[in-house]
Amino acid sequence: MPDADEVDDEEEMPLSLRLSIADTLTLGNATCGFMAVYFTTTGILIPHLTGSQDASGMARHSAATAVILMLCAAVFDLFDGLVARKLRSSPMGAELDNLSDLISFGLAPAYFVLVYGMVADDAHQRVAAVGAIVVLLAVVLRLARFSCVTVPNGMFQGMPSPFGALTVVSIVLLELPFVATLLAILGTAWLMVSRVEYPKPRGRLAVAMLSWIVVSMGLLAAWAFDAPSGQLLLQTGCALQLVTGAVIPLFATARRVNNFRDNRREARAAQLP
Repeated sequence: MPDADEVDDEEEMPLSLRLSIADTLTLGNATCGFMAVYFTTTGILIPHLTGSQDASGMARHSAATAVILMLCAAVFDLFDGLVARKLRSSPMGAELDNLSDLISFGLAPAYFVLVYGMVADDAHQRVAAVGAIVVLLAVVLRLARFSCVTVPNGMFQGMPSPFGALTVVSIVLLELPFVATLLAILGTAWLMVSRVEYPKPRGRLAVAMLSWIVVSMGLLAAWAFDAPSGQLLLQTGCALQLVTGAVIPLFATARRVNNFRDNRREARAAQLP
């Protein structure tokens, strides 16, 4: 017969190794991030290094596929939280979510920036590597802070990593001059670690975000298959992503100023006899 101590140890195990439905969605997030790195390597970097004759067309298709996979990862990230709130979530859920986000919204976009620098101009490789490292570290710091800092309900502190990753990729796809691209990427990385408040995607905002992801996938597909005005449509979508990322902090600042004014008015009213 087993010892009493062994029976007690089995009964007191606090963690379950069973994955919940939300955990499965989170693993789908990680898978999409890894496959985005795969397509960036096989379809963009390797053809460039080997001097493939069809490198341009292959790079366009692979870049679109990699970004679509990051968008799919964002969909998984959106739904795993919703499912976790509605259904059971395992004790591993929070850790799995952070690790998956690091792959899909840290490693994948940082690697995309690195490869962009290598393909665009060999002279920019080292600078692009610095930009990629900054993006990766910004996501690492943002995820670590999210795990240990309590923020007001319904808000994020700093640009959410999925939104930041898609903004970084949009900057690259806009094909701006290299210096402008690098500065915009560094600005996005700063927003991710800043104290600027961003609303959590719930309710109508979650529906709007999902709709925007579907539209973005359509724009990428049109660009990949060289549809009429596909390049213009893609650049318009990327520009809208950048504008949205820049406007939200302005709204957050205006809301904070209004709250400060309201608090001062309430304090003055309380002092009146």
